[in-house]
Amino acid sequence: MNRLMNRMWRLNSLYKIINKDGDIIPFRMNWAQRQFMLAWWYRNLILKARQLGLTTLMCLVALDICLFNSNVRAGIIAHHKDDAKAFFRDKVRFAYRQMPEEFQAARPVITENADELLFSNNSSIRVSTGFRSGTLQFLHVSEYGKICARHPERAREIRTGAFNAVPQNGFITIESTAEGQTGDFHDKCKTARDLLASGREPGPLDFKFFFFPWFQEPQYAVDPNQAIIYPHHDEYFARLQDNLGILLNDRQRAWYAAMENEQQDDMKREYPSTPEEAFEAAIEGAYYSAQFSRIRANRQICNVPYDPALPVHTGWDLGMSDSMDIWFFQDLAGREFRVIDHYSNSGEGIEHYASVLDARGYRYGQHVAPHDIRVREIGTGKSRLETAREHGIEFTVAPMLSVHDGINATRNMLPKCYFDERRCADGIKALEAYRKEWDDRNGCWRNAPLHDWTSHAADAFRTFAVGYQPLTKVKLKGSYA
Repeated sequence: MNRLMNRMWRLNSLYKIINKDGDIIPFRMNWAQRQFMLAWWYRNLILKARQLGLTTLMCLVALDICLFNSNVRAGIIAHHKDDAKAFFRDKVRFAYRQMPEEFQAARPVITENADELLFSNNSSIRVSTGFRSGTLQFLHVSEYGKICARHPERAREIRTGAFNAVPQNGFITIESTAEGQTGDFHDKCKTARDLLASGREPGPLDFKFFFFPWFQEPQYAVDPNQAIIYPHHDEYFARLQDNLGILLNDRQRAWYAAMENEQQDDMKREYPSTPEEAFEAAIEGAYYSAQFSRIRANRQICNVPYDPALPVHTGWDLGMSDSMDIWFFQDLAGREFRVIDHYSNSGEGIEHYASVLDARGYRYGQHVAPHDIRVREIGTGKSRLETAREHGIEFTVAPMLSVHDGINATRNMLPKCYFDERRCADGIKALEAYRKEWDDRNGCWRNAPLHDWTSHAADAFRTFAVGYQPLTKVKLKGSYA
C-alpha cells in the first residue's frame, strides 16, 4: 500500500502503452523521462529532440494525478485536432483501460466522451487544442513552438487563457521542438535559460528549462557501415567537440549522418545538439529558410560597417497607421549587398521617416517604394509619393509584380547579402520567420504569406529586390534632401 503513495513507482508499475512496433508493453521510464520527473517543477519548459516519449509521460502523469487525487482538472493541449484525438485514444484512455480491474473498479469512469474522462472522485482529464474557461490544476502543452508558428492567434489564446487558468500551486509543462527565434515558446525558453544561467532558483511562477539533445538517446546510433559521412558532417562533429566538448562515437556519427542526409534543413530543429542550433534551424513553411541556412553557414550575419565611399539605398514598406519598415543597403557593383541597417515604426507620418534618414547621416542613393505609393489619400488628395517629395525624399517606384515573383527576386538577392548582426537583428528575425499561411482544414501550407509581424520587414526587402536599379542606370543623388 505504501508504494501506491509513490508517484514514480505508480508510473513505472501501473500503466501500459503501445510501443513503436504496435506492441502493448508495461510503461517504464526512459532516461529523459526519469531525468525530467526527478527535477519536475511547477512551471516547466522542455526543448528536445524528437521521439523521446515526453508527451506520453505527461499524459500518464495527468491520468495518475486524476486517479489518485480528488477534484482535479487536468488538461492536455495538442497542436492540432488529429493529435488531440490520438493522445486521448492511445495514451490516456488506453492506459486507463489497461489498468488492473481492481483499480478501474476503485476509480470508475462516470462520464466519458470523445475528449474527456470524468472519474468517480470528481477528477477529470481532457485533451483538446485549447482551454479558456475554468481552473486547471495540471496543464501540458505539446509542440507549443509549432502552435506559435502556425497559429499565432491560438498561441495567444493559450498564453492568455490556458496558462492563466492554472493557479500558482498548479503544474504547467510545455514541450516542443523549436520553430525559429520568434514566438512565445522561444521567448519563454530564453527567459528560462537566462534564469538558469543566473544560478537563481526558480520561483513558483518561473519556468524551469530542460533540454534533451539527440545524442543522449541510446537508440540514436547505427552501424558505421550503414551511413555515408560527408566532409560537412566531419566539420560539424569537429565543431561540437572543439567548441562544446561533445564527443560522439562512430555509431552516433553514423546515425546523425544518415538522419541528416534524410532530414536536411530540418535536422537541427528535429534533432538538435544544443538549444542554440535548435532555434537557429529553419522554420517550417518559411520562404527564405534555404537562403538563411546558407547565409548562417557562410557567416554572412556579422559586423557590417557603413562605408562612406558608397551610397546607401533604401527599400520601404509604406503603411499608414500600420508598421513602416526601411532597409538600408550598400551595393558593391551587384556582386555583394551590405545590409547595414533596418528601421521599423508605426503610427508616424512621412516627416518622421525623413528625420530618421537625416539622423542616420548616410549619403543616399535610391529610395525604393512599393507601387501603391502613387495612390491618392482621400483626406489630402495627394499621393504619398508627392508628400514624400515635399519632405525631400525622391522615390523610385518598384514595378507591380506578384508576391510570388517578388519572393523569387528576394531569394535570388539574399545569397549576395551580408547583414549587420546588431542593427539588423529585428529585421533578420522577421525575414527568417516570414512564412506561408497554414491551412488547418487541409493540413498543408497555403501558397500565400501569413500576414503577421514579419510581413512589413519582408515586404520592404522584397520592394528593394524588385525595384532597385543599378547605379549605372540611375543618376546618383548626393543626399535624400
